[in-house]
Amino acid sequence: MQDILTVANLSLTENGFTALQPISFRQKAGQKLALAGESGAGKSTLLQLVAGLIQPSTGTVNANGSRVRGPHEVLVPGHPGVAYLSQKSDLPQFLRVEQVLRYANKRPEAEAQAVYELCRITHLMPRRTDQLSGGEQQRVALARLLLGAPQLLLLDEPFSNLDRTHKRLLQGIIEDLGTRLGITCLLVSHDATDVLGWADEILVLHRGRLVQQGPPEQLYHQPVDEATAALFGDYNLAAGAARRALLPGRRFRKDTALLVRPEQLRLGPATGGGAVGTVRAVRFLGSYWEVEVALAENTLRARTETSDWQPGDKVSVALAAGGGWSINV
Repeated sequence: MQDILTVANLSLTENGFTALQPISFRQKAGQKLALAGESGAGKSTLLQLVAGLIQPSTGTVNANGSRVRGPHEVLVPGHPGVAYLSQKSDLPQFLRVEQVLRYANKRPEAEAQAVYELCRITHLMPRRTDQLSGGEQQRVALARLLLGAPQLLLLDEPFSNLDRTHKRLLQGIIEDLGTRLGITCLLVSHDATDVLGWADEILVLHRGRLVQQGPPEQLYHQPVDEATAALFGDYNLAAGAARRALLPGRRFRKDTALLVRPEQLRLGPATGGGAVGTVRAVRFLGSYWEVEVALAENTLRARTETSDWQPGDKVSVALAAGGGWSINV
């Protein structure tokens, strides 16, 4: 499959501050690629460099077979076939939705109607843009970009400030973009759990540096460090006697710890082997129970489907087959 995007040695330094260290990656047509990282990691900066909205200090971006030129090189920033959806919808004020979309449309009428249906905005056509909720504005802004028939869509924190209902709706729309319109998406999110179930591959940024790249399952189960582990969900760090009990016979370096996701722990009777501890708390969290177990040197949190344990119970904690990942600390 052909590359739709090639980023080579791209970096940005402004006023002596390096916002983005040199980074290189490729995206194939149809591939769902995501950028994840904590706030300030450089995700949005990278996306704006790819869009041609910021002039890079070094490196090149090629999209749809040609080089993306920065604002120092072109009169109007942007690149043919590439659309950028910012965190704010930036819709013209006081115009009807139908007017905004008519001015932007480059598609035949039947295709335009398919875009409106995909974005769930057909019923919004008569309303003014200042009468829309934040989620409705975001969907109209997305439809306006899609009417330009882009091949590559850059999504900068599209779920930011949306309530749960509008967020789930927009997630469903983005999921359908590739299959129904053939558009390739590159998505940025500060909440990495938003992209675990969507992305084919994730790039993790930390303080302007690419620290890990791979499929979601690899990043979740085998993070390169504790900061990356924290991005994708809850975790435990087992050291000392707890580490040896969970993985008997395994030799560890002193500067490493065993990273374990809560669902990888199995609880049983205190006579069942493994690490023995005392239940400190049991919490109901909707689809599962969280059981906090105090060991001699660690406190671990496990996820269970039932509430068989009570505070004060003695239990054994074992590691599920294939669970655990050694990281430097």
